[in-house]
Amino acid sequence: MNEQVAGSRGVAPAVEFRGVTKVFRTGKQEHHALADIDLLIEPGEIFGVIGYSGAGKSTLVRLINGLEKPTSGTVLISGTPITGVPERKVRHLRRDIGMVFQQFNLFRSRTAAGNIEYPLKVAGWPRAERKKRVAELLEFVGLADKARNYPDQLSGGQKQRVGIARALATSPSLLLADESTSALDPETTSEVLRLLKKVNAELGVTIVVITHEMEVIRAVADRVAVLAEGRIVEVASTFDVFADPKSAPARSFVDTVLCNRPEAEELRRLGDRHTGRLVTVDVDDKSNVGAALTAAARVGVQFEVVYGGVGILQERTFGSLTFALDGPDDVVDAVIAGLRQGGKG
Repeated sequence: MNEQVAGSRGVAPAVEFRGVTKVFRTGKQEHHALADIDLLIEPGEIFGVIGYSGAGKSTLVRLINGLEKPTSGTVLISGTPITGVPERKVRHLRRDIGMVFQQFNLFRSRTAAGNIEYPLKVAGWPRAERKKRVAELLEFVGLADKARNYPDQLSGGQKQRVGIARALATSPSLLLADESTSALDPETTSEVLRLLKKVNAELGVTIVVITHEMEVIRAVADRVAVLAEGRIVEVASTFDVFADPKSAPARSFVDTVLCNRPEAEELRRLGDRHTGRLVTVDVDDKSNVGAALTAAARVGVQFEVVYGGVGILQERTFGSLTFALDGPDDVVDAVIAGLRQGGKG
């Protein structure tokens, strides 16, 4: 099993997968959408699930809300199985799960207020309580002045805010956001992600973010699971996945966001432009690259940063720097050893 934090808060995980496999059968053909999934999502965290198309993300989220049943294994919500139980119990568990969709899924014939009110009406809330709850949620998502607007009168970001408010209507403890920003432009995406962080911070709602965009993971997720071909290939804190990805799929996703390590062709061009020897070093809060560079200057080695970048994630520093080092071979060898000891080259 990958890195997990079971029982870190002394309560049952918000979501738990135990040896879950899902196989779809069409005639004699079988498609293994998920295989041997073991996963824990802790209460109160924002957990990201990332994977390319066909990785199994949509199947995983449908297993969480009970819309699909596993071929084998068990899915538990707050310690209670949602698999292998009567449908009435599944419906009861599903009431504690909110869902935010990629394409909003709003009723075009209902106003923003009407869309938010709908699940409360289905749940049998009295009219006065419904109106009060809708007003609270419209205020929370910043759309108090759009209560009477219909979806066609709203922007994409406003529609998604209505979708989030509707998902929160019955006060669920778990919110599933399935590609909830994929249909939005970058600026609107940032606004929606800030709202999801507000939901988590102020309401204590556990959020599972399903996405193929690593920028989304970087912006909101505490931890992330990387899915590839129906298997979890890596689970770690978002910082650790960005700073030191352990799997090829994770590295591929990180590379779509970070351009701080030169590819082979860029490395060749750098070599043509600089006479010094090139070395790339990963850096983080624990690195002491500065001391190694100071030592390099003392022994007459000239150095220049020719590529890379350093950023902050989860209040920690990470990045990668490529240096051109100029000097006698044996002295440069010593400096490279010092850089790699001080960093993670």
